[in-house]
Amino acid sequence: MGIRRKSRELALQALYQAEMNEGQALEYFPLLCENFQSAKQAIPYARTLVEGISLNITRIDELIKQYARNWRVDRMSIIDRNLLRIGVFELIFAENVPASVAINEAIEVAKRFSTDDSASFINGILDAVSDGEGKR
Repeated sequence: MGIRRKSRELALQALYQAEMNEGQALEYFPLLCENFQSAKQAIPYARTLVEGISLNITRIDELIKQYARNWRVDRMSIIDRNLLRIGVFELIFAENVPASVAINEAIEVAKRFSTDDSASFINGILDAVSDGEGKR
């Protein structure tokens, strides 16, 4: 498993923890890194993801809502919602991440942390975002 994948998983854990505790992911990130074994090399990109998602959460959730037809963002599982946030952030705001990589990574992390149906659900939404927002 590559460092970027570990970074995405660490970011997912921080986002999940924040939602479960009704706090801010940036607030929980240092504590998460201190108390759980995290690859030190994964921390900088995970921090970039958490910070970027935190700063752009309104726009990211608007895009998820727009492309997740018949799904309300608040009704999605916490894992799927935050994987979509990571994927949308990388699709829209991360210039050095190709769309195919952002989508594939979200799918692979979903296979590890979410349900059997989540990978195809996340793939469909991120592919629609990528098509609709012009990053390929």
